[in-house]
Amino acid sequence: MCLAMQALALMLKALSEEIRLRIIALLSGGELCVCDLMAVLDLPQSTISRHLSYLKNAGWVDGERRGVWMYYRLSEERDPGQQELRQAVLALLAEEARVKEDRQKLISFLQTKKVNACG
Repeated sequence: MCLAMQALALMLKALSEEIRLRIIALLSGGELCVCDLMAVLDLPQSTISRHLSYLKNAGWVDGERRGVWMYYRLSEERDPGQQELRQAVLALLAEEARVKEDRQKLISFLQTKKVNACG
């Protein structure tokens, strides 16, 4: 299998878990701390971090350490085909009821979150 095909296969495999799809949808609104994702998805740090690691290895997200917390954002895709895939996935996710609930929960959480609570 050629390198481009392997990268595409890895990107598609990353979409096989609902939690990863929800993370991608949440990150489509901008950068978030792991603690933000923990609050919205009601999952422990270890579970969130494991899924984020998979998404990072698959090319979906980039991360940056700030203090003890990691912050993640969707990676910028340079390949036109992968950009189209990303846009199609995000468009499909935007219509999902669960994604809409997650976004509302994130908005509520961020409104009550203390400044610098994560780092």
